[in-house]
Amino acid sequence: MYPVSTLLDQLLSLLELERIEINLFRGKNWDIGSKNVFGGQVLGQALVAAGNTVEGRNVHSLHGYFLRPGDKQVPIVYEVDRIRDGGSFTTRRVVAIQHGKAIFSMSASFQKPEEGVHHQIDMPPVPGPDNLRSEREARLAIAHHLPEDQREFFVKERPIEMRPVSPDDLLSNEKKAPQQMFWLRANGKLNDNVPLHQALLAYTSDFYFMGTAMRPHGLTFATPGMQAASLDHAMWFHGEFRMDDWLLYVMESPASSHGRGLNIGRIYRADGVLVASCAQEGLMRLHQEKK
Repeated sequence: MYPVSTLLDQLLSLLELERIEINLFRGKNWDIGSKNVFGGQVLGQALVAAGNTVEGRNVHSLHGYFLRPGDKQVPIVYEVDRIRDGGSFTTRRVVAIQHGKAIFSMSASFQKPEEGVHHQIDMPPVPGPDNLRSEREARLAIAHHLPEDQREFFVKERPIEMRPVSPDDLLSNEKKAPQQMFWLRANGKLNDNVPLHQALLAYTSDFYFMGTAMRPHGLTFATPGMQAASLDHAMWFHGEFRMDDWLLYVMESPASSHGRGLNIGRIYRADGVLVASCAQEGLMRLHQEKK
C-alpha cells in the first residue's frame, strides 16, 4: 500500500504528458483496479494535451465522448487539432488513440481572463467534511461481500480523498433518491498552476458520478448482469479553486431511459462559491442472467 502523498505524486506524473511532435502527446496509464482505463484519466490527460498548445488562457468548457474501452497495457497518444485561436477564445479538438483507433474525442474551449456579471445556484446546506468518514473506510468495511474480481478496484487507495455527506450501504439494492454529495480534496499540497487544478478536477469528476442514475432503481455496479460505461462527459469551469482545499460535489440524476442514465453535477468551494458544473450520460444496460 502506497502512502497517499506518493499516490498524489503518481497522479501528477500521470498528467505530465510526453511531447512526441508539435501536436502529438503520449500519456502512460495508471491501473486503479478497473477493467479498462479509468475514464477520468483520459479526461484529465486530454485536457492537459489541449492546454499544452494554448498560452495565456484557461479552459472554461470541455465536451468529450468515450468511444472505445481503453487498454491499460499500452500508452495513449493524444492528437491535438488547433481549430481556432480567436481574440478572446481558443478552441482545440483532441483525439485519444490506441491501436490505431480513437478511444476518446474531446472539444475544449479556452478563454483569456475577463470580468463579467455573476450569479449562481446556492450551495445546499450540508455538514462540513471534518467529522465525516471517508468513502474508502466505508468501502473497506464491505469489500468482503464483493466478487474477488471487483474487490481490487473497490478498495484501491486513491490520491483524492472523498467523504460522502450522507453515507449509505454501497451494496444495497434499496431504491434511493437520485442524488449524492461528496466532499473531496487532493491528499497533499499542490502548486499554484491553474491548469493542473483543472485537470485534477476533471479526473476526479468521473468518480461515483454515473452511479447517481442507478440509485432510484436499486442498482449498483456490482448488480449481476449490469453493463455500465461512461458515454460522454462535459464540464464548465466558473471560478477559481484549489484541489488541495475541500470542494463539495453535488450529483443529481434528472432522468434515465433507453439504457442510459443522465447525471448532472455542481462543484462548490467550502465558502459556497460554485466553481464548476458537469454532466455525464452513462450506459446502464441490465442483462438477464442466464440460468
